[in-house]
Amino acid sequence: MADTFHDTADLLDALESASFDRPPALVANAHITGVSVARALDAHDVPVIALDRNENGVAWPSDAIDFAGEVTYPLDDADGFRADVEDVVAAAGTDCVAFACMDEWVRGFAETEPEGVRLPFSDLEGIERVLDKDNLYRLCEELGVPYPETYRLSETPADEVVEALGFPLVIKPAHKRKFEEAFGTNVIEVDDRESFDETIAAAADAGANVLVQEKVPVKTGADTSLASYVPPSGTDDAVSVVGNAAVRFPRQFGTSCMVETVDRPAVRDRALSVLAETGYHGISESEFVYDEDREEYVLLDINTRPWKWISMPVRAGANLPMAAYAAVTDAEYGVDDVGEGRWVYLRDYLELCATDPAFWDVLSTEDWASLVSGSFEDAGDLTTGVYRPSDPDPAARLVETEFTDREYYCSC
Repeated sequence: MADTFHDTADLLDALESASFDRPPALVANAHITGVSVARALDAHDVPVIALDRNENGVAWPSDAIDFAGEVTYPLDDADGFRADVEDVVAAAGTDCVAFACMDEWVRGFAETEPEGVRLPFSDLEGIERVLDKDNLYRLCEELGVPYPETYRLSETPADEVVEALGFPLVIKPAHKRKFEEAFGTNVIEVDDRESFDETIAAAADAGANVLVQEKVPVKTGADTSLASYVPPSGTDDAVSVVGNAAVRFPRQFGTSCMVETVDRPAVRDRALSVLAETGYHGISESEFVYDEDREEYVLLDINTRPWKWISMPVRAGANLPMAAYAAVTDAEYGVDDVGEGRWVYLRDYLELCATDPAFWDVLSTEDWASLVSGSFEDAGDLTTGVYRPSDPDPAARLVETEFTDREYYCSC
């Protein structure tokens, strides 16, 4: 395990004293998603170096992580990020494989292309074909994949958009970065014309190209995603699992805190058709919601990276990080049978149980017993985010954050 989070110089010193029999994985950032990626790779004896801009994430003390330390944050200084990563590779004495757990780190690796870093995902052009929602929704239109009713103000006057959609409606960016910098979020719901005009004007001042979209009448508890790794050979060889975010916190529009495998061939086929058209390869999550008016799933977004519940497909038998690692190294990984899996993020799930009288606990007595005893780690279909009795330090750090003023931003 990494017994300390090093500054950059000390990290390099530690790596120069180490030896690796295979390319280490660079997992950035080192938080909720990062610890799940590290554990998935460690299960196959892949050495892991966790990188982050500070030590406040929960992942770095995990037994699955060999070294952890600071590098320049790519949004602060792209050239500094590339230089730090190249120094890490040189100190390790071998090529490394990048696993980026937030869009900022994905772009950091793809834009700067540090020497000695193998990317198990598409180049920047391939990533942008997916992350650009304007392009994504145009592809959906061509392929017949349902998506929310969407307007571009460059094509349709604002008055016509408002009349067509009514309020409330949703404003989201074609590209997240500038919009998130201006608003601190990547989706804004507006309830009246004044708010609409103010948001559009602020987005224009920030240089953010936006889309105006219907507020989908979402069926709560039906959100469904394709978790997949698409190799360079294409979607015919994809490793994938469909997961239903059965419980969110808060219930309707919060983040996932309970996800389980489901059989939804239409979701899988629609997601893979879009990924095939973009040519993207790598790990991704294709997010769908169930539109109660249309009575069908509509595509909202595709994340070109690991995400919070990445350990669910791993538990089900589809170790997406290992599949990605094997594709760019000499390691071997093959998927046999993909079965059932469930994932729970206990920090949010317990708060939901304690604070929402309308929510009824969906875990059984046997599930709780397996969580408390730790037996879930060795048997059954249930897994967790962060909490593992056999690897307690990440959960201990997560508990600490609830009682301190330490802040750590992560989209997971």
